[in-house]
Amino acid sequence: MKLVIIEGIGKKDTIKKYLGAGYQVMATGGHFRDLKKRDLSVDVENGYTPQYVISSDKKDVVKALKEAASKAESVLIATDPDREGEAIAYHLTYILDIDPAKAQRIEFNEITKHAINQALTKPRPIDMNLVYAQQTRRVLDRLVGYKLSPVLSKKIKSGLSAGRVQSVTLKLVVEREREIQNFKPEEYWDFWAHLEKDKIKFRTSLYYGQDGKRLKPSSEAQVKKIVEDLDGAQYVAKDVKKSVTKRHAPAPFTTSSMQQDAGAKLGLSLKRTTMAAQTLYQGVQMGERGMTALVTYIRTDSVRVSAEAQAAAKDYITQKYGADFVPETPNVYKSKKSAQDAHEAIRPTHLDITPDEADKFCKPDEAKLYRLIYNRFIASQMAEATFNSVRVDVDANNYTFRVTGRTPLFDGWLAVYSGTKAKEEPEKDGDEDAGESAGILPNIEIGDTLNFKKLEHAQKFTQPPARYTEATLVKVMEEKGIGRPATYTPTVAILFARLYIEKDGKALKPTELGCVVVDWLIKYFPEIMNTGFTADMEDKLDDIASEGIDWVGVVDNFYQPFIKVVNEVRSNEGA
Repeated sequence: MKLVIIEGIGKKDTIKKYLGAGYQVMATGGHFRDLKKRDLSVDVENGYTPQYVISSDKKDVVKALKEAASKAESVLIATDPDREGEAIAYHLTYILDIDPAKAQRIEFNEITKHAINQALTKPRPIDMNLVYAQQTRRVLDRLVGYKLSPVLSKKIKSGLSAGRVQSVTLKLVVEREREIQNFKPEEYWDFWAHLEKDKIKFRTSLYYGQDGKRLKPSSEAQVKKIVEDLDGAQYVAKDVKKSVTKRHAPAPFTTSSMQQDAGAKLGLSLKRTTMAAQTLYQGVQMGERGMTALVTYIRTDSVRVSAEAQAAAKDYITQKYGADFVPETPNVYKSKKSAQDAHEAIRPTHLDITPDEADKFCKPDEAKLYRLIYNRFIASQMAEATFNSVRVDVDANNYTFRVTGRTPLFDGWLAVYSGTKAKEEPEKDGDEDAGESAGILPNIEIGDTLNFKKLEHAQKFTQPPARYTEATLVKVMEEKGIGRPATYTPTVAILFARLYIEKDGKALKPTELGCVVVDWLIKYFPEIMNTGFTADMEDKLDDIASEGIDWVGVVDNFYQPFIKVVNEVRSNEGA
């Protein structure tokens, strides 16, 4: 009997089904060996050696694993395909007395029979670079937490904590709140001319002033002056641009983009999204199919898709939508520079399990999220949407009004993912404000005189930036390189747990305590609170994982200047 050890208990039955007889499957239930809870557990005098112990709630699990391993023909370690999973695999070799260089580590990006059988043919040693990258993050976070938090608690309030990633994330929320508080609204006016041709009425937006410069009126007096200037004006088309425009399909989901869309489109919190995604990855009981995993690994920053998945998508799209909806060559997306690219984008594992079928077996959050993932993946493999577009500039006494129109030629991927037809999509014209969007316009040629109907104007005021939601906070964390897919949800969760942030509807706002903490940390530890510094440290962790750079040196270069400041602050503040 071969023993296969995995992480999540929830996927045990799914994997056992595919392995069949001759295999015993056991789960660690996540980490089981970690730093002590109430002790630094990092020997800063001897190469920052971590001092690991078996977690008190996992002693029975470890005992059972040891007993099973002693009786097994061989031990296959199939923990998750990321740094956390590699670290757990390493700790398994330690407790089971297996040489990491001789370990039979297998990994799969999806829980399917094909993927598991492929993994069984490619056992490998433990990748110590991945282990050291995870260990470095753990050691750094422990050093910051255990050295900085007591000083913070002494100075402000007992029981507070600071963290290398969490504090920078909190800073983003606080800075946005202060942007809102300090925002001074500025007056502006929207100004339109309603015109008509061939009995088709449309509205044009004031675009350029008489001097040929972009014009947005900023006062009622200016509006009155424009109205006077336009009295009796003729409205003549002076420029007409017609083109066929295209919109390329979006990339399949990464962890971050999935969390963002689940928040924006489904109203799911980070916690609910993460829980639903984990269930879809581990497996759902689906009647005669049994336990079935519905999506690939859900912690990823890659948009890569396997050739097999692309071929399956091509067949599905051809059958359901027609050959015209398949691009000439498969769509390939480029991952961000910081992406680890260890595995694929998030996609369905079985295209024959449609969202409608999944609805019968999944809980509501899981069903909604599966539909979102499924449709996004199918859309990502489809042809571009195309439109007939027209942009008309109208002259009136040397003022220029602009209107754009767009009608769909071919829905392409928008037939699947937008939930609407292409004609309902908003007009885009590069980075330039496209003026008034009018949908279908009459046929207009240069020199045509257009019938004037009326002028319209409305006073507006600029609005402050919106507070972050969980989804938009994750987006900016990703953009700034703060954290990685596995850390977004726990980072935001700890800010709630520490009462540093709270919700106002769906928006996030800092508490008074959160603001005080940020101000104190910026005052005494500006480097740690610098987003660039935090992002650079994430890059160093990536370098440890991919290139094997010296992890001890990375920790030491951080710790020595850090502890010097901690000691100075402790001395000066009497902490």
